[in-house]
Amino acid sequence: MRIVPILLVSVFVSIASAAEWQILFDGSSLDGWKAAEENPESVRIEDSLLVLNGNRCHLFWMGEDGKASFRNFEAEVVFQTSENANAGLFFHTEWQAKGWPGKGLECQMNATHSDWRKTGSIYAIKDMKEPGHEDGKWVTMKLRVEGDAVKVWIDGKLHNEWTQTADHTLKKKRIESGTFAFQAHDPESVVKVKSFRVKALP
Repeated sequence: MRIVPILLVSVFVSIASAAEWQILFDGSSLDGWKAAEENPESVRIEDSLLVLNGNRCHLFWMGEDGKASFRNFEAEVVFQTSENANAGLFFHTEWQAKGWPGKGLECQMNATHSDWRKTGSIYAIKDMKEPGHEDGKWVTMKLRVEGDAVKVWIDGKLHNEWTQTADHTLKKKRIESGTFAFQAHDPESVVKVKSFRVKALP
């Protein structure tokens, strides 16, 4: 008699956990996203993929109300780099019309570009010399920010971690709160994103 309630509770918990993920990109549209005013054609959908290719541009997640903001979260992006490609996923950032984002941190996406800071680097703060993946193959990168700690996984393997200390002096390049942005770096770089989702944490 007690087995049925236990099973029902188990199913409910599983459904509730799955519902915590918010799909920000699934290949169907860029609803909720806003491109910078410079070179917006560099961030576009082709064949149900988000293509990051062209002169510098950043694509910011704004949400339905234009006020999207995250503090603690898990984010998961499935992407593929081409040879010599360079891109990035910014977090705790905010929309700006032009230039490299002045606020927030960047998680690098780069396997073979000449920039030695490779995939999973917290750019110019905790950098990785090895990308943990190859060009031309789909890779899943998970980013987790909780408190003052950042962790990055590549295909399920912990790849990088960094904890912000009290004496961290970069006022705008820091763990704080904000939204996400994908980067199109240059005309020679081609990075394709299949999906992107995020789960807010307490």
